[in-house]
Amino acid sequence: MTALSFRTRLLAGAGFIASLTLAVPAFAQDHGDHAGHAMPAPAAPAPAADPAPQASDPHADHHMAMPQSEDAAEASEGHGDMAMAMRSPLGVYSMNRDAGATGWQPDASPMFGVMKHSGDWMLMGHVLLNGVYVDQGGPRGGSKAFAAGMLMGMAQRQVGPGMLGFKAMVSPDPFMGKSGYPLLLATGETADGEHPLIDRQHPHDLIMEMSASYSLSVGEKSDVYLYAGLPGSPAYGPPAFMHRQASMDSPEAPISHHWFDSTHITFGVVTAGFSHDNWKIESSAFRGREPDQKRYDIETGELDSVSARLSYNPTPNWALQTSWARINSPEALDPDKDEARVSASALYARPLGKDGSVSAAFAWSRKDRIPGDALQAWLAEGSVKPNDRWTVFARAEQVEQDELADHHGSHSGEAYTVRRVSLGAIRDFVVAPKVKFGIGGLVSAYDAPEALGYDDPMGGMAFVRLRIG
Repeated sequence: MTALSFRTRLLAGAGFIASLTLAVPAFAQDHGDHAGHAMPAPAAPAPAADPAPQASDPHADHHMAMPQSEDAAEASEGHGDMAMAMRSPLGVYSMNRDAGATGWQPDASPMFGVMKHSGDWMLMGHVLLNGVYVDQGGPRGGSKAFAAGMLMGMAQRQVGPGMLGFKAMVSPDPFMGKSGYPLLLATGETADGEHPLIDRQHPHDLIMEMSASYSLSVGEKSDVYLYAGLPGSPAYGPPAFMHRQASMDSPEAPISHHWFDSTHITFGVVTAGFSHDNWKIESSAFRGREPDQKRYDIETGELDSVSARLSYNPTPNWALQTSWARINSPEALDPDKDEARVSASALYARPLGKDGSVSAAFAWSRKDRIPGDALQAWLAEGSVKPNDRWTVFARAEQVEQDELADHHGSHSGEAYTVRRVSLGAIRDFVVAPKVKFGIGGLVSAYDAPEALGYDDPMGGMAFVRLRIG
């Protein structure tokens, strides 16, 4: 692929993503004016709940409605009313803000799930399953049919003066096989414990998260919390790609995955954090080694790595974070090398009419191999849901990559700058309340130096999706 032709595609993808952030909010504002920007009333009576606590109660009960801005309130409309009535298990703020383990997204983000109260417990579940056929072109490509996705459940209740929470998440990924699926320019982990996966996306473990948390209010708009997972996710980077609103509709993993969120399945993590209003600071101790090729087991090991993250939501539409991590021996095939990572990201979300939304993410990360080179990654992605039927999504990435030539598991190869742009869409059909079946597809263009032998490839995916919640 010539530099000019790829640059044209890259600019087209970047322009599309930028337009999501700049042009569509104005459209959303115009349509929002007709709604009067009022707090939406529940479409149906809420499930029976305990009486709301008095305002003087410093430890507000988890059934209370959380205060929201107009934008955040609009985001809840059409996406389930439970977010309006539910506080986060990690602090006295709306559950709309939660993404992944302890990460934040914009308060105006839509929320998906099925909620039920059982006594003092609030239970919520969410299912997203994709059946995918992928075809990656060129001499290094391939094709495959596979299933991927996640099934998530959570529970929370008041215990003493604080909030106790549990979360579990599983994935069908292991059933696709140890070598995952073809994905040009992707690297990371291993299928056999001896050779690295190159030009393939590894499967995630069957158990993606089993965690518990406890939070306590320590003042007006202030909370402390403790989170532990086996597996879980430490305080590093933006929410993982399957939890980001801008990317969750795409079944394709980012090639920058192992810069931003490769720690999202960590077998052993403990995080402590403090939040005040729209600020949060947190730190984690965790096991640095990435999951091995045995995708059905639970791994154990020392908490030999550390991370810290500062998050700030300046408005309901934005979520900003910067984070750092020192990771001990992350790669099983290169155990003598550690990594220092730093990341920064900005996530955007805004409601669009009654049932739609617009989301975007912009992120940068650098990982320094110790010993070794420093490699950077950039990411921009976005999605537009004009209504509850259609979603259009796009992603543009650039990565400095030194694993694309097979050096028998060693990360000592020459670093190359590679790029990818993707554009896709999905059409959802309502099967039942809270249940949708979707049909979608995407196309991808790649740019890599001629020495790597990719021969100007294109790629694509066709997929069907089941979403519950």
